[in-house]
Amino acid sequence: MKAAGGACGIRAGGSWGGRRHRAVVTLMGVTLGLGASVAMQASAAAAAGPEEAVIVRVQTGTGLGAVEQEVRALGGQVGLELPIINGVAAQVPQGGLVALASQPGVVSVTPDSTVQLASGSFDPSTDAGSIYTTTLQTGAQALWQAGYTGKGVDVALIDSGVVPVNGLTAPGKVVVGPDFTLDAYNPAYRGLDGFGHGTHMAGIIGGRDDGATPGAYAGDSTHFVGMAPDSRIVSVKVADGAGNSDVSQVIAGIQWAVQHRSDSGLNIRILNLSFGTDSAQAYTIDPLAFAAEQAWHQGLVVVAAAGNFGNSSPQLADPADDPYVIAAGAVDTHSTADTSDDTVASFSDSGSATRTPDLVAPATHIASLRDAGSTLDQQFGTTATVGGRFFRGSGTSQAAAVVSGAAALLLSQRPSATPDQIKALLTGSATPLSGTSTLLQGAGRLQLQSTLTAPTPNAQQSYPVSTGTGSLNLSRGSVENSLDVALANLVQSLGGGWSGSGWSGSGWSGSGWSGSGWSGSGWSGSGWSGSGWSGSGWSGSGWSGSGWSGSGWSGSGWSGSGWSGSGWSGSGWSGSGWSGGG
Repeated sequence: MKAAGGACGIRAGGSWGGRRHRAVVTLMGVTLGLGASVAMQASAAAAAGPEEAVIVRVQTGTGLGAVEQEVRALGGQVGLELPIINGVAAQVPQGGLVALASQPGVVSVTPDSTVQLASGSFDPSTDAGSIYTTTLQTGAQALWQAGYTGKGVDVALIDSGVVPVNGLTAPGKVVVGPDFTLDAYNPAYRGLDGFGHGTHMAGIIGGRDDGATPGAYAGDSTHFVGMAPDSRIVSVKVADGAGNSDVSQVIAGIQWAVQHRSDSGLNIRILNLSFGTDSAQAYTIDPLAFAAEQAWHQGLVVVAAAGNFGNSSPQLADPADDPYVIAAGAVDTHSTADTSDDTVASFSDSGSATRTPDLVAPATHIASLRDAGSTLDQQFGTTATVGGRFFRGSGTSQAAAVVSGAAALLLSQRPSATPDQIKALLTGSATPLSGTSTLLQGAGRLQLQSTLTAPTPNAQQSYPVSTGTGSLNLSRGSVENSLDVALANLVQSLGGGWSGSGWSGSGWSGSGWSGSGWSGSGWSGSGWSGSGWSGSGWSGSGWSGSGWSGSGWSGSGWSGSGWSGSGWSGSGWSGSGWSGGG
């Protein structure tokens, strides 16, 4: 049974060009039963057929060392440790799965599968969704004028990576965190957004053109200025160039943000999750909801896309269905003049009597940074490109990004505010849409202007907490997830990798990015799709133990002049597309 505020199911939404696609967030598998003894199975494991990618979960309080040792004894390979759900990702010969499941302390052995970001249909020429209009109508510009621009606030973007286009190249604007995809093994792709979703989200949350003047953002319709222009993006890449990811990668990304939120030089206060599944179980036991909720209880404001299954959907996406997090639904902005004719977008998920969206935000025809040559750009660029360097998209992913930027503004105004207080401020200042059910809009449309003088509420949520003891298979839902996607330009990867105390290497080296866009065939086709952790790439100690731990981020960011010059030049904000804030 779901407590008040708890729904299930996740999808995110995006629209590009004239075609509609369904994306998937897949948690495959069935919990295996206990069987023959480990000793009897181990000897036959090596000859028992191909390996299976699995997530092994152990009882609370049980260390992971014993199960990792058993995986290796069975001829398998240990992958990512996932202590946030008391588990570990691994590859195990099929003949050893029953033996592993019978190991003392093992709760489940569940097949690991894909999480895919995707997009839908949208004609970018039909309505206005510039960032200028969005920041004006939401009241973000009013906070800028009062001096609150997101400065000092880091937003962890769990997505497909980012790229260094104008809008994301200001010194210190982006910190490149770990790459949990197979792209990490190729220096030309590591950390890059080959899909296009992550850069688009980064632009909405905290983008800022190099030419924008600090202190004079309000009223600037010439430069691209995101919701929280002085906030910093911490990119945690969990999806590859095709939009594919694994459940273990998503959980690992959330876990990393929690563990490193206060590393030297970092101040991660917000987690943006523009994805999800239509889970078939209550948030109180769902593993994905549990991971997101743990981040919330550790002091991070978690903003999740409400989902894009439409106004007739009976539930929100997972983890947006967890009542502790902020579930962002989508507003359809029909004009630039005012908000009186705004409606809830037709693709935005409806809630239920027990859990509705917390609020809704602009999320249709949103023009953010274009990822030239990326997967989405290749699919929809002919109809969705605006002014050369921008790209239009619609979905609750965009809504989540807008709300994450809004939260960053409030945290720069009230640095000591808790996640519960930020949520109360956002919902308490929202403006209800006339004639619209609360099942669709929650508290109403995002409106920040009144927060300038509003007192910080004494808010503390008390919903039943998630235990995460449910099935990963049920968390997968129907597998069909239409994620909101908006894209932007690609970046180059760091020359090295996470080495305990920081990123080694000299910066954005590699041949992946060539001037005007992504060159080569590396991102085309289904290169990284399929079962996920195949081959020997994940063997060794690189992903186990303390490989991703560390105490600092020395040398991180986008500082330096490496991306200056004609490579990133272009038509800027000229042309009718951005004049007058259109």
